[in-house]
Amino acid sequence: MIDPLALESRCRQFLMDIQAHQFVTFFDSERSTKLCELAMIETFSDDTIIFEEGEIPDFLYLVLEGEILFRKQIAGNNFQIVARAVPNDFFGEFGILDGQPRSAQAIVRGSATLAKIPRNIVIDILDNTRGAVVLKLFHYVIQRLRATTEQYVKQLAYKEKMVLVGEMVNTIIHDLKSPLSGIQLSSGMVREMHSEDEETIEWCNLIQAQATRMTAMAEELLEFARGSAVLHKRSINLVEPLKHFEKLNSIYFQDENVDFSIVCPEDLIIEVDDTKLARVLQNIVINAVQAFDGSGGNVAITVRKFTDCIRLEIRDNGPGIPEDIRENFFDAFVTYGKQGGTGLGTAIAKSIIEAHDGQIYFETSHETGTTFFIELPLSVITHQSPAMH
Repeated sequence: MIDPLALESRCRQFLMDIQAHQFVTFFDSERSTKLCELAMIETFSDDTIIFEEGEIPDFLYLVLEGEILFRKQIAGNNFQIVARAVPNDFFGEFGILDGQPRSAQAIVRGSATLAKIPRNIVIDILDNTRGAVVLKLFHYVIQRLRATTEQYVKQLAYKEKMVLVGEMVNTIIHDLKSPLSGIQLSSGMVREMHSEDEETIEWCNLIQAQATRMTAMAEELLEFARGSAVLHKRSINLVEPLKHFEKLNSIYFQDENVDFSIVCPEDLIIEVDDTKLARVLQNIVINAVQAFDGSGGNVAITVRKFTDCIRLEIRDNGPGIPEDIRENFFDAFVTYGKQGGTGLGTAIAKSIIEAHDGQIYFETSHETGTTFFIELPLSVITHQSPAMH
């Protein structure tokens, strides 16, 4: 049952939020009071569509809680986000002022509480408001329009960059096929010629694995440029790809004087695309090693199991992520202090984890280094597997 006292308290809080909302504070006390009295408070759940593009405007909306995304439909059923509104913002004012159909779809992200004010009420109040107040209102609207335009231009520039990346990677994949096939064939022949030499076989296997990984990395970059991550998930013992990752990079770690370690339960079965998970680890760990700048350091991967997920913690004792890029660290083309860095590695890592319905985040400081947290759903029941040696 709903607690009447809690409900009353919540309603009082929302009324206070309306009174303090920046749209309401534009007006004098008489009109502010009228707006508060006539506003209708409504709570919306995740993915609720407030209005569709092309609809006739009927309300002005004040955001009290949550976040609203504004998006336009592009090819097929895909949408492009053009703006967003958070608490103390308002939206729908363009349609209210000119009466034209909505220019974008408004949809709730997470959940949201809005105050709705009918169009005729807003128009009536504006008609009887001093010019200075109207100018103040229009100044805010113009500022937000500028911000929306800037964001849209950035998105167009990003799309253009990704088209170029896609074309470039296509060419690279085509050009790499022949030499990589030669590497695979040659290492296979050497392995057959020295089939009794375990060390030679080991090195030939490593050469073939690295050649395969080069092709996979290029194809994953192409997928990212196209905006899709194609997963080939299978049930695996998680310790296996972790040990394989360590083996593939052991020489690199040795050359960079990096102490690398893994702590993972031996019996942890999870359903993932292990090739793409290895790409995520590669991007994060190599970033950490490069941040040591040749001075060496420690990188440790620890896996923890919870009721409904597993969490990989990738910890280093490096200088930490620079403050300037922390907020946008997972955005494409964000890089700092790396020669030849593209700024795509962490963006690709994020897209792969999200394609697994997981999440990735980090904690960082200049004193203690950086820890990345990767949480993946535990969709397959854990059972006992043979121990790894």
